[in-house]
Amino acid sequence: MDTSGDLLIIVRGLVFKDDPTVPAELRGKNDEEDFRGLVSCLIESGRAVETQNIVTRPFPANEAGNSIIHAHVDLPNPCVAPIVMVLAGSED
Repeated sequence: MDTSGDLLIIVRGLVFKDDPTVPAELRGKNDEEDFRGLVSCLIESGRAVETQNIVTRPFPANEAGNSIIHAHVDLPNPCVAPIVMVLAGSED
């Protein structure tokens, strides 16, 4: 991500872990059709500091957990201590 809001996330292998707590049919697989990017910023709100989250539209993901998220996000000014995350496409 750059300061103008151009966000590029290359996702590789975001899958369920190979663990007995995961159903056998999901181990090593992604069950989401889409991923979304999220940028979380700290912003000033009067004299307080708050969190503002900006979420992208969904981008296709495959069963191997691969996806390319490329979007422009409108960042608040200032956007302090940004954190970039990958979200499931089906959940809010």
